[in-house]
Amino acid sequence: MIIDANSYWFDERIFTDDALCEQFLSEVPREYNTEGRVAVNPAGKRQIVIEKPSGAPGLNYIQGDYTLAKRLADMDEAGVDKAILKLPGCHEWMSLDMCRRFNDGMAADAAASDGRLIPLVAVPPFGTKANLAELDRRLDEGFAGVQLCAHYGERYLDDPVYASFFEHLNERGVTAYVHHVPVPVENASLLAYDNLRRSYGRCVDQTTAIGREIFGDFFERYPNVRMVHSMLGGAYFAFKEMLLPHGPKRPDASGRFQVDTETVSVRLEKNIFFDMSHAQPWGPTLLSCAVEVLGADHIVFGTSYPVRREWLTEGVACVNAAPVSDEAKRLMLGETAQRLYGIE
Repeated sequence: MIIDANSYWFDERIFTDDALCEQFLSEVPREYNTEGRVAVNPAGKRQIVIEKPSGAPGLNYIQGDYTLAKRLADMDEAGVDKAILKLPGCHEWMSLDMCRRFNDGMAADAAASDGRLIPLVAVPPFGTKANLAELDRRLDEGFAGVQLCAHYGERYLDDPVYASFFEHLNERGVTAYVHHVPVPVENASLLAYDNLRRSYGRCVDQTTAIGREIFGDFFERYPNVRMVHSMLGGAYFAFKEMLLPHGPKRPDASGRFQVDTETVSVRLEKNIFFDMSHAQPWGPTLLSCAVEVLGADHIVFGTSYPVRREWLTEGVACVNAAPVSDEAKRLMLGETAQRLYGIE
């Protein structure tokens, strides 16, 4: 079974229902220098552009990209059996009411897909009764896990403000997909150039998020939560070697480094997993490097569909071209995602 573990879902009605579009855009946190607007792309289709900060586009949602029929047809062409649905970044600031609307939409498409589409719950990451009730209801209905952003505003997920939410996830043993944000919290030097901001900025965001999780006591507090980070964690090549200096098993008298390598390694092994999202930009050589560093049992195939259609339609072939074992390919293309999300 081949599973796309990162397939974006967006409510197509927002492009045609002016009241709903206005409601959606009203939630964009302009007070934090984030802007949302409607535009028409060169192909004549309506799109919603999210700029963060204002003037620096980071998210684009294009009319017609998210229809059920198009998604299933493209999955057929790609040879993908199932796809895990999640939102394309807007859940960083969406209200609970808007999250409910998106959860309803994902559930409807999943029900119409004959089991091929599997949603993740979108909900604000705060442990209020209403948020947790929506989370529990969707998990009990068959949603495979929860979807989060690497940070909300200026706070990464290890911040105490999210403690009651993660306590609940820990009790239920939930897998959480962690999506990058268009730019990391500290971002001033990245803003001038589109590729630096939109690609490298997201890698920095994921590296920062994982570093904060593994160097603190996050997984001592929430040992039953498994986090699947997008973009191969941003710096997959660094986590097991460069960030864990080798040396004597004693405190570093200079105080220069945290040298409790063994503890951090356990957190990486038990609680941190990686979505390649997406295969082609990494390419076969870097994917094989990721397998060597992280292990194929910690990597899942994801396409960020429909950002670039070929990332889905040509993604499986790109993974299969990597110079790794057939077992590693099976793990990345489906078996690891099956285990993490409980997919039959």
